[in-house]
Amino acid sequence: MNPVDALADFIQRSPTPWHAAENAADRLAGAGFSALDAAATWESVPERGFVVRDGSLVAWSGAPGNAPMRLLGAHTDSPNLRIRPVPDTGSAGFRQLAVEVYGGALVNSWLDRDLVLAGRAAVEDPRAPGGIGHRLFHHHEPLLRVPQLAIHLDREVNEGLKLNKQQHLTPVWGLGKPDVGGFSQFVADAVGVAAEHLLGWDVACADAVEPAVLGRENELLAAPRLDNLASCFGAVEALARTAPVDGPAVIVLFDHEEIGSTSATGAVGNWLAQVLERCAVGSGGSRTGLLESLPASMLLSADMAHATHPNYAERHEPGHWVELGAGPVIKHNANVRYATDSRGAAAFRRAAAAAGAPAQDYSHRGDIPCGSTIGPLAAAGLALETVDVGMAMLSMHSIRELMACADVAPMVDVFTSWLSSHGR
Repeated sequence: MNPVDALADFIQRSPTPWHAAENAADRLAGAGFSALDAAATWESVPERGFVVRDGSLVAWSGAPGNAPMRLLGAHTDSPNLRIRPVPDTGSAGFRQLAVEVYGGALVNSWLDRDLVLAGRAAVEDPRAPGGIGHRLFHHHEPLLRVPQLAIHLDREVNEGLKLNKQQHLTPVWGLGKPDVGGFSQFVADAVGVAAEHLLGWDVACADAVEPAVLGRENELLAAPRLDNLASCFGAVEALARTAPVDGPAVIVLFDHEEIGSTSATGAVGNWLAQVLERCAVGSGGSRTGLLESLPASMLLSADMAHATHPNYAERHEPGHWVELGAGPVIKHNANVRYATDSRGAAAFRRAAAAAGAPAQDYSHRGDIPCGSTIGPLAAAGLALETVDVGMAMLSMHSIRELMACADVAPMVDVFTSWLSSHGR
């Protein structure tokens, strides 16, 4: 499978962070990596291993210990609509599901789209810790739609659409009166348990349309969740290529970046630090040795980057235009919304050059607030030199985003070069 098709397949099979972590784990297991249980005692640490916790994953080639590491971080979550705990509602003869907006979604892009449901269910499981297990599901057939108001009832809509997240984004999923208990029965059926054994759920809406290659010469990839499953895919593929003899290489796929990263499995949390310490001790090193290795280690924070929009060029910093198909983008910000400094940028340029790829530079327009990434958060948590990079894209945070097909293979090559480049 070529890299573009492989990325599209990974995205299609990963409608939620929990699916993304599972699919990343499956890919690594197929490449010879060994799974460890986050809640178990690690008697020994494999040279190539990984551990999954909810929608996050940490994996390594060359067990982290007392030697300087190359790390690569990304995030598994994307903005979407999440189903509320008491979801069954409706009005005017429609059955609807109550939703809450997750992250900074471009909410207008969710209107008049066929939507599927996917997520995980908490179920009674006597074999699981505490008797509670999780089961994933992905219902591939379209179920939902958020219908837009007709132009005849909003004559000024083309002068500026205004959507109230509480009132205007409730999807319909049938006709009739609200079907109390209908959604819980749907989830129970989806994961194959009796309704009385269903204890709860984390469920998201997702675009029903599969990724597509488009353009006159098939130059473009349109897909949901490119931000940031493209980086997750690149990280996993790069690590699968990286041999332990190259030195310790680590990837971390965090959840919850789109909502600030403050969670047990987000970049603000201690999970990565805990895993690194457990690996160091389990492979014969020490916590002190690990701490001594961090000043000479480097983290690549990989998130998608804004390309210059052809219809809104004035929204971009005029000296730092970024193009699709022109290679990875180093992201700079004087106020450390991105963690890059000159040394980190230089190290990444070396890795890109070794992979035969050019590098672009992004700097945000000064009169528009700048977004951020896991980079500054992970850098602060581990006191770790970090550089922020990404692949250029349009329509960030839309239900359907756009990148260049020509950027996919170089992304994997540059990430591989980064993970195997331990010298400053």
